[in-house]
Amino acid sequence: MRLRHTTTAMALALMALGAPAWADMEAAKAFLDSEIGDLSVLDRAAQEAEMQWFVDAAAPFQGMEIKVVSETIGTHEYESQVLAPAFTAITGIKVTHDLIGEGDVVEKLQTQMQTGENIYDAYINDSDLIGTHWRYQQARNLTDWMAGDGASVTSPTLDLADFIGTSFTTGPDGKLYQLPDQQFANLYWFRYDWFSDQKTKDDFKAAYGYDLGVPVNWSAYEDIAEFFTGRDMSYMGGPATGVYGNMDYGKKDPSLGWRYTDAWMSMAGMGDVGEPNGLPVDEWGIRVNENSQPVGSCTARGGSTNDAAAVYAVTKAIEWLQKYSPPEAAGMTFGEAGPVPAQGAIAQQMFWYTAFTAASVAPGTPVMNEDGTPKWRMAPSPHGVYWQDGQKIGYQDAGSWTLMESTPVDRAQAAWLYAQFVTSKTVDLKKSDIGLTFIRQSTIDSQHFTDRAPKLGGLIEFYRSPARVQWSPTGTNVPDYPKLAQLWWQNIGDAMSGAKTPQEALDALCAEQEKVLIRLEASGVQGDIGPLMNEEQDPQVWLDAPGAPVAKLENEDPPGETISYDELIKSWQN
Repeated sequence: MRLRHTTTAMALALMALGAPAWADMEAAKAFLDSEIGDLSVLDRAAQEAEMQWFVDAAAPFQGMEIKVVSETIGTHEYESQVLAPAFTAITGIKVTHDLIGEGDVVEKLQTQMQTGENIYDAYINDSDLIGTHWRYQQARNLTDWMAGDGASVTSPTLDLADFIGTSFTTGPDGKLYQLPDQQFANLYWFRYDWFSDQKTKDDFKAAYGYDLGVPVNWSAYEDIAEFFTGRDMSYMGGPATGVYGNMDYGKKDPSLGWRYTDAWMSMAGMGDVGEPNGLPVDEWGIRVNENSQPVGSCTARGGSTNDAAAVYAVTKAIEWLQKYSPPEAAGMTFGEAGPVPAQGAIAQQMFWYTAFTAASVAPGTPVMNEDGTPKWRMAPSPHGVYWQDGQKIGYQDAGSWTLMESTPVDRAQAAWLYAQFVTSKTVDLKKSDIGLTFIRQSTIDSQHFTDRAPKLGGLIEFYRSPARVQWSPTGTNVPDYPKLAQLWWQNIGDAMSGAKTPQEALDALCAEQEKVLIRLEASGVQGDIGPLMNEEQDPQVWLDAPGAPVAKLENEDPPGETISYDELIKSWQN
C-alpha cells in the first residue's frame, strides 16, 4: 500500500505541473516535494544541485529506452515502482526495471555472458559473483569505466567512500566491479520479551545451569531451542502450544544452497581466518594459492568443503530442523520461511536475514508492542565449535549494480545514470527508510535513524558497530558462482532428505566442485587467475597442517555460553 501511495502522489504532482516526457528540472522539484521531502541527508539546495546534474548529464540520452533487472525484494520494488518513473520524468530516459527471482537474475546474467546477447543494460546482482566478474572480465570494471567511457556520466556527488560495501565488490586487482545498491545481513533473531522475563529466566537456569541470554556458541543455541520447543508461553501472552525454539527451511531449492554458502559453514568454523573472507580457504571450502587461483575443494587437495567443520555444520542444521522447528519448515524455501518468526510462535532463529525487518515491524503483528517497538531483537549469530577468533561470523548480501561488456556503450551510460540515481545521497535515506537495506554510512549515521533505532530491534546498532566487518558476502575464491552455486542445493538437499549422510553429501559436493574447477583449468578461459589444481594426497597431510581443513574434535558439544543482550549493545556503543 505504501508504495502505491507514494507512486500516486508523485504522479499527480508531475501531472499537475504538466511535466514533459523528457528531462525536466520541474519534474525533479516535484519529485523532491512529493517523495523525498526532509528524508535525505542533503538539504534542499544540495538535492536540487544533484538533480540538476542528472538532468544535464542525461541530455544526450533523452528518448532512449533501457531495461534493468533485480531480484524481488522490498527495496527493489520501491525502485521499480517509484524511483524508475521519477528518473524517467527527470531525465527523459525510459527505464523498465524488471523484478524476478534471484536465481533467474543469475540465469539471465549467465546467458548474457555465454551468448554476448544484451539481455539487460544493467543488473543488480549479488556481489557473491565478484570472483566470477574479476576472472571472466565480462563485467565492466567500474574503476576504469568511471575514468573512461563513463566519465561524462559519473556523478561528482557519487562519493564512493560513503558506500559501506565496496570492499565486497572490489577484485584482487584493486578494481571496483560493482556498485552496491542494497545490503542486508544474516543475524540472530530472538524474542527479547521472553528472554527478559524473570520466570522464563529462572526456569532456564534451573534446567541448564547458566543464564538465558544471547547464545555465544551453538551449544547454548541448542539448549535454548530445546528449552522453548513445546513450552507453554501463554503467561507471556504467547501461544500455549506450538512454540518452537528454532526456525529454518529445508526444501530442495536454490535457496537451500544460499543457507550454506551464505556463511552457515563459516559460522560453524569451516574455512580460515580473514576479512572480508577466509584465506587461503573460504566459506565455500575452496582453497586458493598466493595468486588467488583456486587449487582445490576436497580435503585431499587442501580444501575444506568436506572436512569435519563442514559435516558438523550440516549435521546440526538437520538435527535442529527436525527437533526444534515447525514440521512445515522442512518443505519451505528462503522466502517462505523468512516471515514466520513474526507470526509469534518462534523463540529464536540463528540465521535470519535483516531483509525481513520491514515486514517484522508491521503494526499489529504478534511480535510488536502497542507503542510501535518490537518484542524481538537481533544480535550476532552464535558460532560453532570449530570457529576461531578472526573468522567471519555471518553473511551480508550486497546486491550491486553490474554493467556487462556486451552492453553497448551508450546504453551502459544511460543505465549507469539510473544506477547512480537510485543510490544517490538525495534518494538513499528515503529508500533505506522503506527497505532497511543500508549502503551508505551517511544514511546509517543520520539523525532520522537515530530516532527510528528503538523501533528496529538492534538493526541500527549493528550497522553502526565495529563488529559489522565480520559479516561479508562470498569472496573472490569462487571462480564461477553460477556453475558452483547450483551444486550446493542439490547435494545439501540429499542430506536434508536423508538420501545421503552429511559426510556423503559433502564428499559428493566437493568432488563436483572440483570437476568444475578442473574443466575451467583445462579450458584456460580464465587465464593466469583461473584454477590451478593441487595434486591429490592423503587428507591427513592437510589436516595436520595449520588452518583449514580441520580434523574432527573429540567433543563437539562444549558447555553453553550466553551474553546479556543489553551488555552486548553497550559493548558496541563503547
